[in-house]
Amino acid sequence: MTRRFTAGPPAPRIARRLLLGGVGALAAAPALAAWPERPITLLHGFAPGGSADALARVLAVSLGSLLGQSVIVEPRPGAGGMVASAALSRAAPDGYTLGLITGGHAVAAAFGRNLTFDPVDGFTWISRVVEFGFVIAVRADHPARDLRSLLQMANRPGGITFGSAGVGSTHHLAGELLGAMSGAQLVHVPYRGESDAITGLMSGDLACAIITTVTAGPQLQSGRLRALAVTAAEPVAAFPNVPPAAETVPNYVVTTWAGLAGPANLPGPVQARLHQAVMTLAEQPEHRSRLAALVDGRVRTSTPEELRSLVATEISRWRELIGSRQLQAG
Repeated sequence: MTRRFTAGPPAPRIARRLLLGGVGALAAAPALAAWPERPITLLHGFAPGGSADALARVLAVSLGSLLGQSVIVEPRPGAGGMVASAALSRAAPDGYTLGLITGGHAVAAAFGRNLTFDPVDGFTWISRVVEFGFVIAVRADHPARDLRSLLQMANRPGGITFGSAGVGSTHHLAGELLGAMSGAQLVHVPYRGESDAITGLMSGDLACAIITTVTAGPQLQSGRLRALAVTAAEPVAAFPNVPPAAETVPNYVVTTWAGLAGPANLPGPVQARLHQAVMTLAEQPEHRSRLAALVDGRVRTSTPEELRSLVATEISRWRELIGSRQLQAG
């Protein structure tokens, strides 16, 4: 004999919970639908006037026009961008504090410095915005005419020096990876920023430097520096005749990036609206060209899941290199 069960009215306590839950959902829906109702703060982790700051300001104006609210850029420089990352991780997940996170976030996390938060799960990832690489440059009078000949010089006793924007920077790890993959003896000489590294290169204190094409652009265009290769997988717009380093060292590719994120537990509708805004901006030719020109790279968006995976993968990649080369953060 089959017993049949007929659902009766919920018990008073359960019914009350269902009622309160429904009221909460109804109350939250209009609030999220109205977002944003006040200005949004966009954090980034580098000094005012730098490339991250310029990117953030262009993105802020464009996002503000789409969202109908002002987006205020707030630099929080320090610890390779981790001061801003820490502040973002502690912010209320209400959509009013966002962050422009760069590839330096993964590098700093791989070194394990200043980690008071989870570098992956401590954030709600929204979309990558841009991607760009570096240039391996020498002084104009350097005898190496291409990357292959430079690396051959590095096999001599003592190797050769390469300058970067500092210990623990992506530039630094790009050089270490080049040495590891090619077998060349590349001795790191850190500077306090790219401009100082360029000065060291031009004065003859360095054999080469790994820097962004945007920063080195004036010296490269004037002929005072010469580009041997780019670290991206393909030539860059400003220097289309400079070959990728992968043509000399197979599979060598190093790029950095910038993307949009919020604190963990950002409401799904807010994340979705921000992601759609980034996608919409990426289709606007004027916005694309401005962002690409700022980094001499390309506008490259992603899904939230793809950006999260990129961050996790890069942390793992750099952590392995740091361990194998026994590197220490500055």
